[in-house]
Amino acid sequence: MTALNTARKETLNAAAEGCRNEVMNYPINIDNFRLAIAKINSEHADNPDMVAFAASLKDLLASSLREQLKEQIMLEVIEEQLEAL
Repeated sequence: MTALNTARKETLNAAAEGCRNEVMNYPINIDNFRLAIAKINSEHADNPDMVAFAASLKDLLASSLREQLKEQIMLEVIEEQLEAL
């Protein structure tokens, strides 16, 4: 393996580790958003401020789901590159 390939592999391994960490962290926020939305809907539906908060949480939930998928795709691509080395 050339020095360039070694450096590339090290860089890809570091990137893969970062992606794995990100992918693992998203479920925590996703669960928190879902639970908070449900709690607001069941216990605070008569509070306009909390209804607005739930709407913003729904946007954050959608964004987190989208970003998690992006991170998963990037991880797959990085792992494919590592396999090819």
